[in-house]
Amino acid sequence: MKSTIAVEKNTQITPDFPNKRNYLKPMKKSLPLYVLLLPTLILLICFTYIPMYGIIMAFKDYSPALGIWNSPWVGMKHFIQYFHSYQFGLTLKNTLYISLYSLFVGFPLPIALAILCNQMRIGMFKKFFQVTTYLPHFISTMVMCGMILIFLSPSTGLIANILSIFGMEMPNLLSKPTLFSSVYVWSDVWQHLGWDSIIFLAALSAIDPTYYEAATMDGASRLQKIIHIDLPLIMPTAMILLILRAGSLLSVGFEKVLLLQNPLNLTGSEVISTYVYKVGMQNFQYSLSTAIGLFNTVVNVIILLLVNWLSKKLTKTSLL
Repeated sequence: MKSTIAVEKNTQITPDFPNKRNYLKPMKKSLPLYVLLLPTLILLICFTYIPMYGIIMAFKDYSPALGIWNSPWVGMKHFIQYFHSYQFGLTLKNTLYISLYSLFVGFPLPIALAILCNQMRIGMFKKFFQVTTYLPHFISTMVMCGMILIFLSPSTGLIANILSIFGMEMPNLLSKPTLFSSVYVWSDVWQHLGWDSIIFLAALSAIDPTYYEAATMDGASRLQKIIHIDLPLIMPTAMILLILRAGSLLSVGFEKVLLLQNPLNLTGSEVISTYVYKVGMQNFQYSLSTAIGLFNTVVNVIILLLVNWLSKKLTKTSLL
């Protein structure tokens, strides 16, 4: 009996940890892929994660001579300054309006275009239609804004010359703050509509053809197939893209807004991103611009989590 107890005391129970070799074998097999990923990972760390320490500038009165760490702490001073400024309501209103306008117009139209392309039966016409709708996506933002300015010029623009033939006068659309959002959104839709529809075309092509065959046997029309087959089966893809779009709701395109902006439409075109640029790069108020940018990012994250939660509750589709 004593010997049995002694053996039990000397026996050590080792936890059942997974063998390291089980992890190393797949990594060795995928080593070329990890090497291929390494440059992207280094760039991501250098230009995304390392600069995040600069967020503390929002809580300091930053001075280039003192540096970030030696600048005095001021707490929420710059946030309060922005919230009490006249530009807070103006920039937030314009940003939300343009973002929601882009979302309500630019999100369903690619779905409709993808369904339209999917219903085309003439191969050559379908390819021509797809290529013509994809091409504007490859135009740079600078060139696109130049084209918009040329087309919408009230004196020498292309549309103005066409209207002059019929004795009509072209209004100066870019001088009216109320029309800036429409010019921005619809030109953006024209540029990216075809490209955004690609992922929906891929989702439609993955639908099992037997669904359509069964619907045809039941006498379903083409519209009924779209409503009862196409739309429900691409809805998970659409919800994921909607969540991603909602996460950048306040991140209106900076370059395009800035290039189309002028003193006449400033009250309708000043958004958070352009205001951050002017405050930080033109007025050299680095701490204030960092605080505004941090506020913008926090609101985007909150909206992303909220939309993701609603999507999970309503459609059982979410990112997490």
